[in-house]
Order: sequence, then C-alpha cells, then structure tokens
Amino acid sequence: MNSSEQNVRRKVLKSIAGVVVATPVISLFGCGSGDSNGVVSSGTSSSGSSSTGSSSPVDSGVTTTTDWASGGTSSISSNFPDDSLFEDSTTCSVELTKSLTEGPCYFDSEYRDDISEEQTGLPMMLCLQLVDESCNPLSGYEIEVWHCDVEGIYSGDTNDSSDRSGFNSSFCTGNDSNALNAKWFRGIAVTDSSGRVNFYSCFPGWYSSRVIHIHFRVKNNNSDEVVSQFAFSDEFVDAICTTHEDYSSRGEPDTHLSNDTVFSGNDDSTQFDLAQNEDGSLLAYKRIIIS
Repeated sequence: MNSSEQNVRRKVLKSIAGVVVATPVISLFGCGSGDSNGVVSSGTSSSGSSSTGSSSPVDSGVTTTTDWASGGTSSISSNFPDDSLFEDSTTCSVELTKSLTEGPCYFDSEYRDDISEEQTGLPMMLCLQLVDESCNPLSGYEIEVWHCDVEGIYSGDTNDSSDRSGFNSSFCTGNDSNALNAKWFRGIAVTDSSGRVNFYSCFPGWYSSRVIHIHFRVKNNNSDEVVSQFAFSDEFVDAICTTHEDYSSRGEPDTHLSNDTVFSGNDDSTQFDLAQNEDGSLLAYKRIIIS
C-alpha cells in the first residue's frame, strides 16, 4: 500500500472509527488463569495474584518473553485448553458495558475455525465463552470475529457476503490486490454446551489511530445480541511489535489505549486475558456476558 493510500486510511479512520452504534448493553468479564493443557504462562495482576475480574490480563512473563512462534497457524501444535480456562471464583455481578462500534470493515463471513487463510504472524488461539449474568453458558449462539492482518490491512472479498453495506473497501483494504481477493481473519462459530467457541488465527497488526483490537458479534436467531471489540494491553502490544520477527519492521503502534478513538483508556474489562502455549503460540481468551 503506497503512502497516499495510507493517508486516505488515516483520514477516513479519524472521521468514522469513533462513531458508536446503538446496540444492546452487555457486561464483559475477565477470566481466570488457564489450565495445564499446553499453557505455560497466563495472565496475572500487577501484584502477582491470579487474574480474576478486573485485574490486569497480562503478567511480565507473557509480556517480556521473546520465545514466540511465528509463521501462522501451521505452527500450532498445542491443544485448546479445556473449559477450566474460564473458571472464576468471583460472581458474575459486574459493571455493564455498552457495546462498541462495529467499525467500517465488517462484512458477514462463513463458519470455520481456522480463519487465517495461511497468513503469517504470531499464531494465536482465540477462545471466547458466552454466558448470562448468572454465569450460565449460552449454547447455540453465533459468535463472529474479524480483525486485520500483520500489516494492519483487512481482507475485502465480499462476493459471498449478504451483509456488506457498511464495508468501506478502500479504507479497510487500502486497495491491496491480495486483500481484495481474500477473507482472511474473519469467521463464525456456534457456541457449544459450555458457551464456548475457538478460533485459530494470528495476532493482528496495527493501523494509524487505533490500538490493536479484535471485533466480535454475537447473534441469536439472526438477531444481534452484542457488537463490540476487545483489545490487548499496551505492554504486550509494544513488546510484540518491537521484537517479533513478523511485526518489528513496522515498530511500535502510534496509538495506545490512552488515546484510542474507541476504547476509554486502560480498561481491563475490554482487554483479552493472555497466555503463552507450550508451542510458543499465543492464547487470547475472554468471557462475554450478555443480559
């Protein structure tokens, strides 16, 4: 993508990325530490206690390690952790948070668990659990995710999409020919009996005026329950973007949580809990609670 196209993306983003759509109210709940199924380092609070509720989702072991896998999802050999990943000793009575903007880069995708389309990057297991306010799992709901690639570019092949009215192709793809013919980093899964979905993906890159984030949409009977986004801690993002071979050429992002156009500062409730799998891949996980 040339410099003029990048400028277009920046200008468009500043005008539309902060627009919040009117959608239902949800609550977002931090998850507990992972189990032993291939997970070697998990999120803890800054004081060193295990991650629950509103504590910080990233510990120093995850943030500072340089032994991360690369090459995309083909590098993943660990299994997804079991449901104890989401167990927490506290109640589900947490502060309700409004949904966050859908953004200009959405079009509906397809059912699949590996959403990478063989793109490169830090391989990532993305695990989400949907529950109600009493922590009862919600099965049979669709959870859809979408995010950009390591260069901060979204895929743009909308040929099979029935919902693309809000998709700004020029801004999201930068008119990149590969992106225009791809559906990378988009996918839908249906929650199982424990309210859970799993995706194979890669850690996203960044684009100007936004922190690194992943969009998600929850549907029940074709009706939206919530549309929102989750982010990553600044410390983790900066470490990956300055040291990992697939990201370091672009360096540290120009935007952090304190000046992002969507997230309101360093709010742990909208940040993923993180761990490193034994194979060096990233485990990003979060519980979604809807009313």
